[in-house]
Amino acid sequence: MIDLNIKSDPVFLADKLKKFWELSGRKIDLIQEHYDETKGSPVFTADGKYSTRGWTEWTQGFQYGSAVLHFDATGDEKILSAARTKIIEKMAPHLSHTGVHDHGFNNISTYGNLLRLVHEGRIKYNEWEKNFYEVALKVSGAVQASRWTKIKDGGYIHSFNGAHSLFVDTIRSCRSLIISHKLGHVLQGEGDCHISLLERALEHIKATAKYSVYYGSGRDIYDVRGRTAHESIFNVKDGNYRCPGTQQGYSGFSTWTRGLAWAILGFAEQAEWLDSVDEKELASFGGKAVLLKIILDAAEATGDFYISKTPADGIPYWDTGAPGLAKIGDYLSSPADPYNDFEPVDSSAAAIASQGLLRLGRYLKTRGDLKSGGKYWLAGIRIVDTLTDEPYLSTGENHQGLLLHSVYHRPNGWDYIPQGRKIPCGESSMWGDYHFREVCLYLQRVIQEDSYYTYFNLIK
Repeated sequence: MIDLNIKSDPVFLADKLKKFWELSGRKIDLIQEHYDETKGSPVFTADGKYSTRGWTEWTQGFQYGSAVLHFDATGDEKILSAARTKIIEKMAPHLSHTGVHDHGFNNISTYGNLLRLVHEGRIKYNEWEKNFYEVALKVSGAVQASRWTKIKDGGYIHSFNGAHSLFVDTIRSCRSLIISHKLGHVLQGEGDCHISLLERALEHIKATAKYSVYYGSGRDIYDVRGRTAHESIFNVKDGNYRCPGTQQGYSGFSTWTRGLAWAILGFAEQAEWLDSVDEKELASFGGKAVLLKIILDAAEATGDFYISKTPADGIPYWDTGAPGLAKIGDYLSSPADPYNDFEPVDSSAAAIASQGLLRLGRYLKTRGDLKSGGKYWLAGIRIVDTLTDEPYLSTGENHQGLLLHSVYHRPNGWDYIPQGRKIPCGESSMWGDYHFREVCLYLQRVIQEDSYYTYFNLIK
């Protein structure tokens, strides 16, 4: 269980964050200087150097988005200029990519962050540039919404596996639909039928909450409150739910911790967004109170599960049911050991979850729930405190990654295992590095009492 005995005020992390951003700039420069982009998008490191892995193109937005976040935190104009150029040159295919469920990853991280900086006055205002980013985000949200599967009680954005497959990850791609909707866009279908992007986003959120998250209600014998299924499988002919599954976890009946982290963050930031929506706009969808209960029930359940099933320092092993955990001993009562011989940790899951826990904690505290809100906030602080120090912070001069001990696909054996080791360790991932930067930017803004950072800040 995560040790919550830590200071609540993140100001004590200020020096760590300063060092973090210094390292961040060096890592961005290393990738720009040495990575061969003709090989495809960088995905994860092998022996300290970024490599690619063709599955889907879901990490390029994290590469350029990392540079935009770095500018946001440091004001480094050189890194921003290079990122803007690359986004214009490279990201257009991601806007019209009909084969992935990752628009919220690729395009909110790039075009979205740039538009937010325009509105915040961090980038010199240019009407054409603003319009360019807005059109990009409108298209992205509509294309993402077109990956639609109807089920008996609504529908969902289906994964790259096909129409039968709902991934828990995709809760964070709902951002693309919501932003597109808020920009006044719709998806047009056959016969010029107008399809509400808000409706599809809300239906996907509800489907994820119902089918991807467990609540201890006896759904099956593995129904533990807060556990998540990576994949939920449906019969596309009759719209019935069939069973849980997984692509990157140990099994459909264990919890892949990065999927769990996506759920915590995805639901927490949607709770924040829901507070900004006029009640009238939600009346036909059940009303704000009903929707908020669904979202908060899922966010708190997954947050509680993460806290209880993660080692004391806040860094989880890659799956809570991984068979080698039994050989480690009482692994929940001590800090995680990324150098053990049995199962790898996943620091990228920690980076993602930390932001979700911080957002959820702050949200609940502002609504008067100081006990629960304080718990989640402290858990998030604990994780960031751990990640911004060795052995997770990558201080090596030649290692291109920023966050060490991330894993990609343990079942497929894709992750690099250093010589003399039995399991993957010491490597980074593009999504881990991006979300590490994102949570550090979030906390830096809190410490500096800057404007509160949300994904929907890009709408004015």
